[in-house]
Amino acid sequence: MASPLQRVDTILSGGFVLTMNEALDVFPRGAVAIKDDSIVAVGPADEIQSRFAADELILCDGQVIMPGLVNTHTHVPMALLRGLADDLRLDVWLMGYMMPTEHEFVNPAFCRLGTLLGCAEMIRSGVTAFADMYYFESDVAAATAEAGMRALCGQSVLKFPSPDSPSYEDGLALTRQFIEQWKGHSLIVPAVAPHAPYTCTDDILSACAELALEFDVPLHIHIAETRQEVEDSRAEFGIPEVPRIKKLGLLDTKMLAAHCVHVDFGEIRSLVQHNVGIAHCPTSNLKLASGIPPVTEMLKQKANVGIGTDGAASNNDLDMFEEIRLAAILAKGATLDPVVVPAKQALTMATRLGAAAIHMQDITGSLEVGKRADVIVVDLKTLHNTPTFQRDPDAMYSQIVYACKSTDVRHVMVNGKWLMRDRELLTVNEQQVMQEAAVLARQIDTFLIARENNVLKKLVAIGGVEQDETFEIQVKAQVENNEVVSPLLTTPAVRVVKQTHYRQYDTYFLFGDEKQGRIRYREDDALSDDGEVENVRTRLTFTMPAKEREFDDAVMLSRSQYIAPAIRPLRFYREYFRPVEEREVQKERRRWHILYQGVLFYVNVDRVEAPADLAGQTFLEIKSQTWSKRDAEYKAKLVTEILAILKLTPDQRTRKEYLEFVGTNV
Repeated sequence: MASPLQRVDTILSGGFVLTMNEALDVFPRGAVAIKDDSIVAVGPADEIQSRFAADELILCDGQVIMPGLVNTHTHVPMALLRGLADDLRLDVWLMGYMMPTEHEFVNPAFCRLGTLLGCAEMIRSGVTAFADMYYFESDVAAATAEAGMRALCGQSVLKFPSPDSPSYEDGLALTRQFIEQWKGHSLIVPAVAPHAPYTCTDDILSACAELALEFDVPLHIHIAETRQEVEDSRAEFGIPEVPRIKKLGLLDTKMLAAHCVHVDFGEIRSLVQHNVGIAHCPTSNLKLASGIPPVTEMLKQKANVGIGTDGAASNNDLDMFEEIRLAAILAKGATLDPVVVPAKQALTMATRLGAAAIHMQDITGSLEVGKRADVIVVDLKTLHNTPTFQRDPDAMYSQIVYACKSTDVRHVMVNGKWLMRDRELLTVNEQQVMQEAAVLARQIDTFLIARENNVLKKLVAIGGVEQDETFEIQVKAQVENNEVVSPLLTTPAVRVVKQTHYRQYDTYFLFGDEKQGRIRYREDDALSDDGEVENVRTRLTFTMPAKEREFDDAVMLSRSQYIAPAIRPLRFYREYFRPVEEREVQKERRRWHILYQGVLFYVNVDRVEAPADLAGQTFLEIKSQTWSKRDAEYKAKLVTEILAILKLTPDQRTRKEYLEFVGTNV
């Protein structure tokens, strides 16, 4: 008497089974049996159907049965910021647009909506598991679980205020709470996510590593995404990012390192020795011009390299089929070798290796008995998949990587539950999510349009601005040389408080509408007595071109509204503010802080080196800060007295600023 058939929930039968296991077993006419949340059998279709009876038998002729794809790095709520700011460098994109918009709009509702939108897109493209890093990650996790997807969810920690944490201490406390809430969930693996070495201090990075080790959870971080990051790390810490984080204990965790574009042989070896997962994000790295990582060398050293989309705000989609194809092709182009990263390898990176990179290889990433039933079915009966060949045993890998598209994904199952059947989403209300996203997009548009048309708002948006208005009395005169100040400095009514010597490089950003004001980027190089640079300070100043008031003798009352430290390079501000015109002034400045009649004045003698209109000419400036109309009038009177001491005639004085001399006769 024949043994009774073992009862299972589902059998997928008759398709081409790509197991993506270690042996890369394939079954041209295979089947997968599923019970509860796990795979109970994989093999030839006839054999499986002779052993098992299913409540649901799905025939998959002309289709491929394979493990779901693993997106090893994304910021899933940023699906709501798709296309917000494109064709920019990473720092301008991130600091100038993403973070200011996030500070304005990101909240739990934003993260829930963005996660549902992103999950719907990923399910449609065959993704069953992803690694996320964002804010309000508990809400991301809840929406992900609602959508039925598997995810490593990393709560972000940064050294500056973020949408969900006023300080990094708050971020660490929130991360601890998040881990305690979600650890042990069937779909969600909580993680610690220090954003990047350049956005975290050593103390923050060490604390994040300790927290990950305490709870035995992964740690998700960006590493060496741009060459500038690496150069800055060398300049500030004397070592690249990988040695720095190794010293701080991060490599001792279950670490997932996103990007790793600019790492060398030794750094790769360190990552491999510590079983660090690497997320290769080809589209994002190319679109932001971050570079091409040494993927071939990583694979040669047996690194667990997965493939990620990064966030939809920088990709601009979550389509893993595009990423797999690009990962294979990009490696060939970068090495000029057509045999590196073949299709089989690329698909392995998107499945089993990707699962290993996010430290979930024990439960997902391949079709094997005992692993969770995270399965997709891909339809080959389409025009762009026709014809198919069977001569080459690896032909099916090539078919999936080089010919298939995300729209070929027909069914998606995670943890034994259907998320999509016959291209119909079952766990996300697609139309509702799209409608809500469109409403939010209009709100973000309104916010950014108002900001883009206001230079001051753009300055405030990037932070660090001292928002107190300052007024100053000032007068400028053309003189022969710096000896002109000698009578003033030696008069009994004057006490010299301080003397300094600078070389100054000023870049003025001018805009089409003068009412918008202007931005000055200044680099001050403080010089020693022998003319050597002792230290450098950079800052931004926002001013209005119009003077508040004019007194006699060309003494002006001007307003410098906002001052901010220039913590980023000039190139950043040029690309961020997009001025219609730039003017540069270079000068050597000698400055004296003096007390005249008990009032503090700044006396500058500038020898101008550029522009050509002014090169070699010397100017005297006298300035003093003021705070009221009466005070301004009194100080204007004192300036007139100082001018008399210096014996400067009215025709030597000028109402122009340096940038106004450009292209004019002095």
